[in-house]
Amino acid sequence: MRRDRVQAIVIRDNKVLLVKHRMRGREFFCVPGGGIEDGETMEEAVLRELKEEACVDGEIVRKLSIQFKPRDMGEVHSYLIRIPKDATPFPGIDPELGEDKQTIIGIEWLGLEEIGDVDRAYLWAAGLNRIDYFHEALLEMENKLYK
Repeated sequence: MRRDRVQAIVIRDNKVLLVKHRMRGREFFCVPGGGIEDGETMEEAVLRELKEEACVDGEIVRKLSIQFKPRDMGEVHSYLIRIPKDATPFPGIDPELGEDKQTIIGIEWLGLEEIGDVDRAYLWAAGLNRIDYFHEALLEMENKLYK
C-alpha cells in the first residue's frame, strides 16, 4: 500500500537529533518522522511527527529532499527543522502503535562520527549533505578516501 512519509532533520551544534528505536530484536536510530494523515499537508505532518516522537515544537527552514521508496510504495519528504535553543527533546510515542507496542526508547544528539554507517547512509539520502557543515564533512571524507 502506497503511503507518503515525512521526516524532520534537526541540527544543533553540528549534531543530528535522532530517535532510538527497538524493534524486532534490533536497535537503530532514525530521524523523527512518519506517515502523512488524510487532509494533512506535508509541512503539518513533519511538525506533528517531531512533536509526537521528540516532544518538541519546531519550524520549517526548508525542504531538503524527496526520496522514492522501493516498489513505488511512496515518497519520503525530508525537511530541515529549527527548534528553540532552550528546547530539550525527549522520547515520545508513535500513536499508530498502541501503548503496548511502543518502539521509541531514547533521543540522542549524535555527530557523524557517532552514527553507524547504515544510519548515516539514510541521513545522506535524506538530504544531510545539503546542510553546509555536513556537506563540508562529506567532502573531507572523500578527500581522505582518494589520497
